[in-house]
Amino acid sequence: MRMIAMVGVALAEGFALLGCETYANATPQDVEDVLSQLLRDNEKALLFLEHGLARATGTSLERVRKEGGHILVTEVPPLHAPEDYQPPVEELVKRVLGPSALEERP
Repeated sequence: MRMIAMVGVALAEGFALLGCETYANATPQDVEDVLSQLLRDNEKALLFLEHGLARATGTSLERVRKEGGHILVTEVPPLHAPEDYQPPVEELVKRVLGPSALEERP
């Protein structure tokens, strides 16, 4: 299984130390190229995408998200403002379980 990180320069070294292939300052087109190769070769992969790249649109990225399976995509929160980060799954949780589902309780 390949572990791939497409993140900014500030995070790339850390992901490389974890054994990930790194693409520092990747573009949405880089994401599409890597994903299309993974899909074509039917490879298993764990793909870490920096916040902006994870929110970009692309044919291969959308396909991987819809199909699931052998490629897992996870979003890395923005380094400069992690407390402001809200993962996309939060909206789904709120719709399914109600708006108070994610409220902190004492």
